[in-house]
This record gives sequence, structure tokens and C-alpha cells, in this order.
Amino acid sequence: MKIDTQIVNKLAHLSRLEFNDAEKVEMANNLEKILDWMDKLNEVNTDGVEPLRHISAEINVFREDVAINRLSQAEALSNAPEHDSDYFRVPKVID
Repeated sequence: MKIDTQIVNKLAHLSRLEFNDAEKVEMANNLEKILDWMDKLNEVNTDGVEPLRHISAEINVFREDVAINRLSQAEALSNAPEHDSDYFRVPKVID
């Protein structure tokens, strides 16, 4: 399929992008390469090949959701630049 600047202009408008003339030519070439690649993929015989639904055959492999205290409050506050007794001190962001 031949991609011209009119198609690039329409796609740019729909995607709210702006291209100069050189970028439009480059974009048209890139889109043509993508469509050529898709045509090449359509030539592949996929009869009898099931669609890939998941990357692996594993189903519902989750770890247990168990709460673990890995750091004590004192350990967490020890690396803080500023802290006030039990809390982190941060700059005020809302007036």
C-alpha cells in the first residue's frame, strides 16, 4: 500500500501530532515498511496454529499475600533525611 502525505496528514491530525515536511516523508516511509511487514506476515501459513493467549502455560501462579514486617520503624526512619519522632518530615506542598 502506498502511503502519501495526505494519509500522514490525516493520521497526524487524528493523533494530534505535528510533523514538518521532512518528518512527513520519513513517517510515510516508516508506515510503508510497517504495512509491508504485515503483508509478509500474512503470507505465513498459520493453519492449525492456535492463537497465543498467554506467554506461558502457567495458570494462576501467585504467591501467598502475607504481610511481613521487613523493616522496623526505627530502621525505616534511620535513612530519612529528616524525621520527627515516629514520622518522616517532608517539605510542605499545600498551603
